[in-house]
Amino acid sequence: MRVHRAWLVAGVAFVAILGAAGFRATPGVLITPLHEEFGWSTGEISLAVSINLVLYGLTAPFAAALMDRFGMRRVVSAALTLVALGSGLTVFMGASWQLVLCWGVLVGLGTGSMALVFVATVTDRWFVRHRGVVTGVLTAGGATGQLVFLPVLAWLAEGPGWRVASLTVTAAALIVVPLVWVFLRDHPSDVGTTPLGGPAVEVRRPTANAAVRALAVLRSAARTRAFWFLAGGFAICGASTNGLVGTHFIPAAHDHGMPQGTAAGLLALVGIFDVVGTVASGWLSDKVDPKVLLGVYYALRGLSLMVLPGLFAATTEPSMLLFIIFYGLDWVATVPPTVALCRKIYGADGSVVFGWVFASHQVGAAIAAVGAGLTRDHLGAYDLAWYAAGALCLLAAAMSLAVRHAGTHDGAPAGGQDRTRDASRAH
Repeated sequence: MRVHRAWLVAGVAFVAILGAAGFRATPGVLITPLHEEFGWSTGEISLAVSINLVLYGLTAPFAAALMDRFGMRRVVSAALTLVALGSGLTVFMGASWQLVLCWGVLVGLGTGSMALVFVATVTDRWFVRHRGVVTGVLTAGGATGQLVFLPVLAWLAEGPGWRVASLTVTAAALIVVPLVWVFLRDHPSDVGTTPLGGPAVEVRRPTANAAVRALAVLRSAARTRAFWFLAGGFAICGASTNGLVGTHFIPAAHDHGMPQGTAAGLLALVGIFDVVGTVASGWLSDKVDPKVLLGVYYALRGLSLMVLPGLFAATTEPSMLLFIIFYGLDWVATVPPTVALCRKIYGADGSVVFGWVFASHQVGAAIAAVGAGLTRDHLGAYDLAWYAAGALCLLAAAMSLAVRHAGTHDGAPAGGQDRTRDASRAH
């Protein structure tokens, strides 16, 4: 039996997403080495992480529009090259603003172009059957990126040095470029096939400027209450994952006497269980009301974060392992139901709308990254940051349950009034 081409495209997308997640998460293992070598404060280093997170999110809707206009293959190849450039240049830096430029701006823009909007675009174009499951698997690629890169990069940063870790990221990004260029295709019709489980779809490439279209979709979606509930909840999602745990878990554990490599291993373990949790969430999103899933995920995450400050110790205790397993299952399980809601409410513009929702995710992550760093600098501990994030997650649960959605409107024009009227029924 011949394997459908959609699975090859999904496989290549998985590799690119895996790399993007590992590249973006690298600053978490560099905080301590950079502080020790240059004397930069946690707040100064966190500023670069914060800008990385903001651009990682704000790039997403424009990247989605660029993929519609110029194709996934070109956009992703250019993004990987940008990551390689940003990471490679860090070996020459001697001031904190250069860290902001390299890891903040260049790597932020590059990884943002391979963010979760890439997942939404691939699944929308290539899959009708198994769409939720594939969304879960590709989203889990982000967790797998942490699993593959973080322990290795932490070992390199502690041993040969952080410069070797940065150059490793550069090499890995460049290796993926030819893979993407040769095997990734933009539409099923490009290779004479149809989406998996669906009929042939006429490809209509937008002629409008990508930035203009992205902003038009934002103006249209912003008129709906559902958009603000989804964006607000996802901002809290970013604050409680990438911004707080992803950036500060390692230094927080180090504050309690845990070796940095051990802490990085625990964070990578989150990635293992996130694969299971996210794939299961994708499967559930095909069968259960997505807003109910979001409400449950956020509530459980909030409660777990409120327990975390009492679990830190110099050694890996069973209670911490239990937290890691639980938190891993919930890490980005929020993505498949959020993508599903954007698709149901906003139809043909769903991937671009999700790009803006994802942008809010990264703005929340950026605020948390800086806020937690300043909390540590001024209070000497991260405890307040964990408790605040837990409370916000409970708020996100309430907002998610308040989302109302209608059926899909796939025929709606991009940023058009017909789709706006449809989406307005969501509230």
